Amino acid sequence: MDVKDCMTKNVCYCTPNTNVAEVAKLMCDNHIGCVPVCDEKCQVVGVLTDRDVILRSVSCNKDANTTPVSEIMTCGVCCCKPDTTIDEVTKMMSDFQIRRIPVCDQNNKIVGMLSLGDLAHHDKTVGQKEVCNTLENICQCGNNSQNAE
Repeated sequence: MDVKDCMTKNVCYCTPNTNVAEVAKLMCDNHIGCVPVCDEKCQVVGVLTDRDVILRSVSCNKDANTTPVSEIMTCGVCCCKPDTTIDEVTKMMSDFQIRRIPVCDQNNKIVGMLSLGDLAHHDKTVGQKEVCNTLENICQCGNNSQNAE
């Protein structure tokens, strides 16, 4: 099974200049905890999580109405392709301790998001043991995380 078979296809995203308050509302309205940040070509330049909003904006007393997401987003995002296998992507999630991965086409344009929840939703196809192992690896303590969430 490939990522394209499990991913969420209708992705909400923002630009680096979108203010934090707008993205927080987008998260609330769509019941999501992570929004990819894309440039004018819809290429991923970062991600913003609900945790980023709290730790890098609210706790630092930044004005959410004037602070652009580029100031608090996570850069250097791990992405995958639609034809990446589930085995490959669960290894990436485990290795980088991430729960969500933007899915980009051959031109690096965002076409979807794959979350641990998407994998769990397809546990009969993906395999419950694989989902559990991935979650266990993501939750391991340590400083080897390359993609903060």
